[in-house]
Amino acid sequence: MNPWENEGSGPEIQRVIVTVVGWDRVGIIAGVANTLSMHNVNILDIRQTILQNYFTMIMIVDISRSPVSLQELQLILRSKGEEIGVEIHAQHEDIFKYMHRI
Repeated sequence: MNPWENEGSGPEIQRVIVTVVGWDRVGIIAGVANTLSMHNVNILDIRQTILQNYFTMIMIVDISRSPVSLQELQLILRSKGEEIGVEIHAQHEDIFKYMHRI
């Protein structure tokens, strides 16, 4: 089965784009992934790189089974980012697409 398709056995997938930027250090991916896991957010895709000591990561996650709203998750991730020294932003996929259309 294509991972982008809904299995039909649960809520429809609600994709959110999560971006993380900051000085590279140990534990960034683990900190973000653990925070998402604690709130039952599934990581669908992840890409990260280091650009001249800047850590950059973009994730596509599914929040359909999370007990917290997108707004709550945004606050949780912002707080986690402050804790680990990076900026974390989360946007619903539709808003991200609209903002980045040509």
